[in-house]
Amino acid sequence: MVAPVLETSHVFCCPNRVRGVLNWSSGPRGLLAFGTSCSVVLYDPVKRVVVTNLNGHTARVNCIQWICKQDGSPSTELVSGGSDNQVIHWEIEDNQLLKAVHLQGHEGPVYAVHAVYQRRTSDPALCTLIVSAAADSAVRLWSKKGSEVTWKTGQVKRGRAWKPPASLALCCRSCNSMVSCYSILCKALKGKLHTFWHHNRISFLPSAFRPIPILACGDDDCRIHLFAQQNDQFQKVLSLCGHEDWIRGVEWAAFGRDLFLASCSQDCLIRIWKLYIKSTSSETQDADNIRLKENTFTIENESVKIAFAVTLETVLAGHENWVNAVHWQPVFYKDGVLQQPMRLLSASMDKTMILWAPDEESGVWLEQREWTPEIVISGHFDGVQDLVWDPEGEFIITVGTDQTTRLFAPWKRKDQSQVTWHEIARPQIHGYDLKCLAMINRFQFVSGADEKVLRVFSAPRNFVENFCAITGKSLNHVLCNQDSDLPEGATVPALGLSNKAVFQGDIASQPSDEEELLTSTGFEYQQVAFQPSILTEPPTEDHLLQNTLWPEVQKLYGHGYEIFCVTCNSSKTLLASACKAAKKEHAAIILWNTTSWKQVQNLVFHSLTVTQMAFSPNDKFLLAVSRDRTWSLWKKQDTISPEFEPVFSLFAFTNKITSVHSRIIWSCDWSPDSKYFFTGSRDKKVVVWGECDSTDDCIEHNIGPCSSVLDVGGAVTAVSVCPALHPALHPSQRYVVAVGLECGKICLYTWKKTDQVPEINDWAHCVETSQSQSHTLAIRKLCWKNCSGKTEHKEAEDAEWLHFASCGEDHTVKIHRVNKCAL
Repeated sequence: MVAPVLETSHVFCCPNRVRGVLNWSSGPRGLLAFGTSCSVVLYDPVKRVVVTNLNGHTARVNCIQWICKQDGSPSTELVSGGSDNQVIHWEIEDNQLLKAVHLQGHEGPVYAVHAVYQRRTSDPALCTLIVSAAADSAVRLWSKKGSEVTWKTGQVKRGRAWKPPASLALCCRSCNSMVSCYSILCKALKGKLHTFWHHNRISFLPSAFRPIPILACGDDDCRIHLFAQQNDQFQKVLSLCGHEDWIRGVEWAAFGRDLFLASCSQDCLIRIWKLYIKSTSSETQDADNIRLKENTFTIENESVKIAFAVTLETVLAGHENWVNAVHWQPVFYKDGVLQQPMRLLSASMDKTMILWAPDEESGVWLEQREWTPEIVISGHFDGVQDLVWDPEGEFIITVGTDQTTRLFAPWKRKDQSQVTWHEIARPQIHGYDLKCLAMINRFQFVSGADEKVLRVFSAPRNFVENFCAITGKSLNHVLCNQDSDLPEGATVPALGLSNKAVFQGDIASQPSDEEELLTSTGFEYQQVAFQPSILTEPPTEDHLLQNTLWPEVQKLYGHGYEIFCVTCNSSKTLLASACKAAKKEHAAIILWNTTSWKQVQNLVFHSLTVTQMAFSPNDKFLLAVSRDRTWSLWKKQDTISPEFEPVFSLFAFTNKITSVHSRIIWSCDWSPDSKYFFTGSRDKKVVVWGECDSTDDCIEHNIGPCSSVLDVGGAVTAVSVCPALHPALHPSQRYVVAVGLECGKICLYTWKKTDQVPEINDWAHCVETSQSQSHTLAIRKLCWKNCSGKTEHKEAEDAEWLHFASCGEDHTVKIHRVNKCAL
């Protein structure tokens, strides 16, 4: 089998910060589905890898639900709702997307979805029933029979009946697999609902004739409204009162011939309701008997009236804050019989989850045993603004607008050949949105945020020890290049932003937990103490928050506005930084000495914000591109003595007349031989400039385009040139260029210098990311790994692979590998 040109090997992401955005499919090896930004991610919790991305929403995904099969086999269909007012029905086969159908009709963000399979006795075809609730104060129902391509839709209104044939038109699928629904509601259904449906669930009422769908909707009036289907109409049959605040979650479960409904609320309580067929003999019972209060309703089914009753089974109190979700344990087969365990899992704003089950003797619901967290996927929960590989190509550091810096590395286990990547450290948890970073050496970096200060961080000893233990590196080999007096870790003082170094003596003098409780007044901000620990596997979230900070070793002052970009030269001796600017004096580039951390020089040219900078690989030039649609090239002057600081002078530049770009230039990069540089702009153009001769002593040099203008079809936000394919080592002398677009797509091109004027056929399109491989929002940074070979292995047989990483506004970081032989 021929290897693909481009593969996505690792994905780092985390769920959106909304309720109901994560759901686990049925089956022993079920996939975990969750929404991250505008994507639905399918994650294998056994292999600990992302299987695929389902891209179809154009705004944040708010809710996801697998459609569970009644026999407990793995689910193959799921439903998602988003802030783009859409519900999408996905069909999965062999862990890959088979078909996606867009269900349109809501006029506001969709916040709750649920779906079931329904089988009628008169029709063997299986019917799929989907319900969705949105901010437009409406609950919509969608149905499709068997393999039909047509969906019917209806709208549930409080106190009104819903009959699809009378109140709405059919949904017709077009050639692009989109389903458009046009609601033609009769006058009786046009009353505006002034409530918000928070949660809904469908189940089936017990019946001797056929299953009767029943819908539970949690409302902001503190009630649970039940709708049942009778005579092909959905009608409201009952409202359950008891909660004292908004309903946050409801879920059905069947135990024998009875239905149990679990509900949770912002009143911190969980209520369990029992729904059963009301026996006629119970009406003749003695009136002196004490019975639970019953809420009754009657449904006509197959011309037979059936009476149902709902009673409150129990109230569960244990959480100290809002309860956001409740879920029954899924069904499973035991001795050939389908079993439904009476166990309930709840999650709360008090940062706890509780597993509830009734006591076998007393029947009282109690908390179950304590569980330990497993190793899972993690990532940024907001836009990722910058990333960089370490010089050895063994880990990635990223920064984002979630105000964190994260470090991802491979986990190599002795007993398994599979290598997975995980977040192993969170060096910086800041109070400002982070914008940029640059590696100074293997275990030191500088970051810039929406503040005027650059901050320099160095790795503590405890991180180096854990890094070697997790990645399988030799600790002695790594420590031999580090200072002997490394701090053990870092901690953030109360009300502080700077990571303070913690040494061995500081750990010994820390108060115990009992002493801290005795001295605490309850009104003080508690400082989280660093506790060193040796890890052999990736850390859990609580460890990442408390024990993986890096000490801050330096602050760099000099900019007048928020830092926007930063870069370091190849020899790691000079740092260049720039900030947001609307005037020329504020758009100056500042050069810093990485040993003394003193300012070396201010480079003034641009009139607006410098968006990106890059030193040439030979450290002779510094390139800067700007929001003012121009670039500037600075050349390092030869110094008389090594004791003197290097001085850069303006070597070449463009202005409004000579600039090829007509919009903001977002990105730039150098060819590995330092002869050419590449620029990418919002005007959809990528241009190559050069040649750059470092021996030319002219004060100002005229450098123009040396390529044809590449129109990539979308706004360019990131450009990166592969450093591995050096022209002197490659017979075709082609440069491999990765281009990131504002739409989230990544395109790979090769470029070769031609002697023809004008340049013809100098660009060649290689490959671009598929829909599942692409980001869903703008790409912010592309960065190639310095050395070739598989990311997790460096065997000679894998030397044909190249690797680059990408990050974007869709909260994700991805590692891609490119088959060098297929370019």
